[in-house]
Amino acid sequence: MLSRIAESLFWIGRYIERSDGTARILDVHLQLLLEDPWIDEDTACRSLLSVMGSFGPEGTDRVGRDDVLQRLAVDRMNPASIAYSISAARENARRAREIVSTELWETLNTTSARMPRRLQRDKVHEFFQWVRERAALAVGVVDSSTSRDEAWQFFTLGRSIERTDMTARLLATRSLTEASGPSWTTILRSCGAYEAYLRTYRGMPSARNAAEFLLLDRLFPRSIIYSIQLAEECMSAIDPRADRVGHSNTVLRALGRIRNDLEYRPVSEILNELPHHMQRVQKVTREASEAIKSRFFPTQAEPSWIGEIS
Repeated sequence: MLSRIAESLFWIGRYIERSDGTARILDVHLQLLLEDPWIDEDTACRSLLSVMGSFGPEGTDRVGRDDVLQRLAVDRMNPASIAYSISAARENARRAREIVSTELWETLNTTSARMPRRLQRDKVHEFFQWVRERAALAVGVVDSSTSRDEAWQFFTLGRSIERTDMTARLLATRSLTEASGPSWTTILRSCGAYEAYLRTYRGMPSARNAAEFLLLDRLFPRSIIYSIQLAEECMSAIDPRADRVGHSNTVLRALGRIRNDLEYRPVSEILNELPHHMQRVQKVTREASEAIKSRFFPTQAEPSWIGEIS
C-alpha cells in the first residue's frame, strides 16, 4: 500500500474518533455546568480547554461555556475542535478516494457539508448526539464493507490510538474542578458504558469499580486497555516480522510499556493521581503516533539509489 494512502486511512480513523470523543466530553461538562450552580464556570472552562489541548480567547478575563463551544465545537482552525476533525477526515478521504468506499466518502462528505458554523444553546445536546451518530455511521460503514486487509488495519490503528487518548482525557476531567467534577455515573454514561458496567459489577458505580472498568476491562471496547490491545494487534498485523528478543518496533514498545504499567499498578494508586497517569497515557499515544509516522509515513524521504555494478 502507498504510504500516502495508509497515512490518510490512519488519520481518517483518528479524526472520526476525535470528533466522537470531543462531543462526548463537551456534552458531559456543559451539562454539568447547567446542573451545578456552585461550579466556578471560568475555572471549569479553562481547565477543560487545557485538558483538550486548547486555550481560551486572548484578552478575556472570564471564559464561559460559549467560548468552550466556539473553540472546541465549531472553530474550523482549531485542531482540537469537532468541526476541524470532521473537515480533516473528509479531506483525507478525498486524498485516498481510490481506496475509500463510496459509502464512507458520501458519509464524510455529507457530515462535513452539514456541520453548522454556529450553535444555539438550546440545540447543543442535539448537536453532540448528531456528531456521535455520524461518527458511528462512518465506523459502521468501514467495519461492514472493508476487507480486513492493510486498509482496515491502518484505519483501526488510528481509531484505537485516538480512542485511548480521548478516554484518558475524559478520565482526566474527573478532577477538573477539584470539589465537584462529573460523577462516575455521568462519565460512564458519556462513554456509553453505564449498562455494560451494571451487567459487569451488578451495582451502582463506585470510584474504584468505575475507574477499573474504563481503564482495565478487556471486553469493553472503550476501555483504555482494550484500545491499546487492539492497536497492538493492528500493528502486529501490519508489520508481522516477529522479534526473537524483545521488541525493536518502537510503536509496540511504547504501547506495551503503558499497558503493563496500568495492568500491574493498583487501581487505588492510579485513582489517587488520576490526572498524572492519564497525562502519561496521552504522552504515550503521542509517542506511538510519531513512531508510526516515521516508520510508515516518511515525509521528505530522500531517494536511495542502487549504484551500477562495475
